[in-house]
Amino acid sequence: MGNIDEALDLLQNKVRRLIMERLVREPHYPMQLAQQIDVSQQAIMKHLNILEKADFVSKKKVASDAGGPPKNIYMVEKSISIRIDLGPDLFRCEERKLPKGGPMRLSSRLPSASTPVAEAISGRKKISFQEGFEYLSQINETLDELDEKRDALIALHQVVKNKISTAVDSNFDTYEERTLVHNMLDSPRTHINLKQISEELRLGASATEQLMEEIRLRLLREIGEKSGTVISGPSDTKLPWWAMLGPDRNLNRR
Repeated sequence: MGNIDEALDLLQNKVRRLIMERLVREPHYPMQLAQQIDVSQQAIMKHLNILEKADFVSKKKVASDAGGPPKNIYMVEKSISIRIDLGPDLFRCEERKLPKGGPMRLSSRLPSASTPVAEAISGRKKISFQEGFEYLSQINETLDELDEKRDALIALHQVVKNKISTAVDSNFDTYEERTLVHNMLDSPRTHINLKQISEELRLGASATEQLMEEIRLRLLREIGEKSGTVISGPSDTKLPWWAMLGPDRNLNRR
């Protein structure tokens, strides 16, 4: 798949979503999809071609039960997750790639409640309907709990952004400054794409870099004064502005 823009463009169509909903359950022939969705087979083929071109679905020829020529059957082989959070002072839209590997390879990344499921199915080609029903019920319950916690975190994130926005509006005079600061707040521990910001604000590259440097030094001073942290070095030392936020805990997990 190309990118999240392509995914959103493809899946905004209800018929394509209905096609995907059926294909993830089992492979389908175009005629089957047309009958189930109540759309002409010509329209179904048009949507399938679009989805196939974007690598959302694939096809293979299978022998006809009636003894006729082989027919194309369609299936889903890609795995993605798309998250959208929207509200005042909040907009996050991202494509998440699902981890690959078997149950045991995934077990180290699973919540503890789901680890026994991974262990129980590891190395097995099939499980019974009753057993699978029980495992999926457990996984769905854990997903619901995680979603509730994520919802609370997103709500807290929104509240923090709302309170920060008031400070940004009062502390930074120009639109260009506020845009840069908001970009820094969106991803506090990553480098800013200055080229993209420069094009967005229609500023020259040198002007954008100078503006970024002024804001970076200002934030370093403010964070240092508040935390009592001092980082010494030559005046030309290029420290990221988040250097005084403390170690990134995610680095310790790698």
